[in-house]
Amino acid sequence: MSITVNGIDELKKLAGSDLGTSEWIEVTQERINTFADATGDHQWIHVDPEKAAEGPFGAPIAHGYLTLSLFIPLFTELLDVQGVTTKVNYGLNKVRFPSPVKVGSRIRLVGRLAEVEDVAGGVQITVDGTIEIEGGAKPAAVLQSLSRFYA
Repeated sequence: MSITVNGIDELKKLAGSDLGTSEWIEVTQERINTFADATGDHQWIHVDPEKAAEGPFGAPIAHGYLTLSLFIPLFTELLDVQGVTTKVNYGLNKVRFPSPVKVGSRIRLVGRLAEVEDVAGGVQITVDGTIEIEGGAKPAAVLQSLSRFYA
């Protein structure tokens, strides 16, 4: 369920709040192959199901950066900031990939709005995110994302 805020002042009031949990999305072989084509990373562990089945994870796995890139669509399920002119990804403070995402797995995001800081013309938010794997003992990714919203 998405939290909707209208403008920077409402966004500031959410600092320190849990944003909730996104819906599950499936990581398919088609998605992995499309990412491989987009990035040029065609390592067998991602795109060769037969060889990957005999590899260390028993199946193809998503690229770590594919998992990371899914943060944005998952995050937009959690927080909708309206009343701003521009929304910009500003970067990451830290990222870890504790567990691989096997093809066919479902992932979701658990988010917390850790901080809202003033910047010239707007605010920068810091979001603590955990991308969970359905049924997994460890998350797929743990990250701290930075975004900027301009009035």
